[in-house]
Amino acid sequence: MAKKPISIPDITLLPNEKVYFASDFHLGAPDKTTSSERELKIVQWLDQISDNAKAVFLVGDIFDFWFEYKHSIPKGFIRFQGRLAELRDRGIPIFLFTGNHDLWMSDYFPEELDIPVYKDPVSLNIGDKRIYVGHGDGLGSGDHLYKILKPIFSNKFCQWLFQWLHPNIGISIANFWSRRSRISDEKKEDPFRGEEERLFQYSNEIEEKEHHDFYIFGHRHQSFKMDVNANSIYFSLGDWVKHYSYLEVDEKEAVLKTFGR
Repeated sequence: MAKKPISIPDITLLPNEKVYFASDFHLGAPDKTTSSERELKIVQWLDQISDNAKAVFLVGDIFDFWFEYKHSIPKGFIRFQGRLAELRDRGIPIFLFTGNHDLWMSDYFPEELDIPVYKDPVSLNIGDKRIYVGHGDGLGSGDHLYKILKPIFSNKFCQWLFQWLHPNIGISIANFWSRRSRISDEKKEDPFRGEEERLFQYSNEIEEKEHHDFYIFGHRHQSFKMDVNANSIYFSLGDWVKHYSYLEVDEKEAVLKTFGR
């Protein structure tokens, strides 16, 4: 059974230090060649930020599919994992969140790479800013089918049953579904919905209960920000399938950026 991750401590920033947030790498999809090209860009980005990164948050759907069998994990992504290991060896904290595509994470990343895994949104302080961060799947109104399926996918008994499938079979089934996902079909573009954005509405709901300066979510595959109120901002991180976008937070501000631009 996976251990409950530790709470994220407050992060204090010096003038030249930054905290980085990125999500929706979807490594493994839609095919090996495209995924490998994307992986190399991600590794280049990690190299670029490594000199001033105080912490790195990987906010869900990092893999298009991930399941940890007792003695095996999905093949591939070794350059990405190797770079994460190097960053941890340099003392840079990395916080990994699950998304709807890789919710079957367990102990591999905490035990092998010293990277804690979070399955729910987390509140923390970065400098003088209060942050609320999570992948965003199943939050807010709507998304009813996924809300029905998520408890089934998260059920320990269902996971126990799945692990008895040979990895060649289980991963083949997962790859089949990946090919049917929206990132494998460029025509499936979910348009920006303004104030009808579910995670924007969810941020408003949380803000009514407890103030946060920044709400940071992935899942939407679009990079944008919206004012929740005069003192609070919702950031949508975008993805690395089309946008290569990320959020950079320093002691003064938070800025959405695009790698390579």
